[in-house]
Amino acid sequence: MSAPPSTEYGADVVVLVGNPRPASRTHAVAAQAARALAPEATAEIIDLTALAPVLLGPHPSALVEDAVERVTSAGVLLVASPTYKGTYTGLLKAFLDRVPSLDGVIALPLLVMGSPRHALAVEVHLRPLLVELGATVPTPGLAVVESDLGRIEEILAEWAAAVRLPEATRRAGGRWAHE
Repeated sequence: MSAPPSTEYGADVVVLVGNPRPASRTHAVAAQAARALAPEATAEIIDLTALAPVLLGPHPSALVEDAVERVTSAGVLLVASPTYKGTYTGLLKAFLDRVPSLDGVIALPLLVMGSPRHALAVEVHLRPLLVELGATVPTPGLAVVESDLGRIEEILAEWAAAVRLPEATRRAGGRWAHE
């Protein structure tokens, strides 16, 4: 996990990566997406590969509890996963099962996939999960097909320009408040 994010507008970006492989393409795309979304910000990346042994273990873990706290107190949460069996990974689901609520969090879903046939998974599976947890999801999710990774900067620039975070959003007590 990187250093805590700044508390200025647009700098409170937390990236949650649900790929079970370390140094994955999903991790790289998610980090690039955070930079495209908030170029002046320092995004905090929570890569679940580091938490997998304790996340799936039988005992509570301070590391997992800390990650849950960081996610639930995020201003903007970018949730990234590869598609797996047409949806997100079990590792991401196991982590999000520990999240009590994303009320007050703006969430942006992102899936990296091998085939464009899975493009709807971001809207049909990941977005509803984030909404069910109480997140505000103000824009369609981003589906990135692996064959498009050669032009990822262009794709992310278009996506970031289209992301419409609520204009009446302000930092308030560690959370984003919507007026």
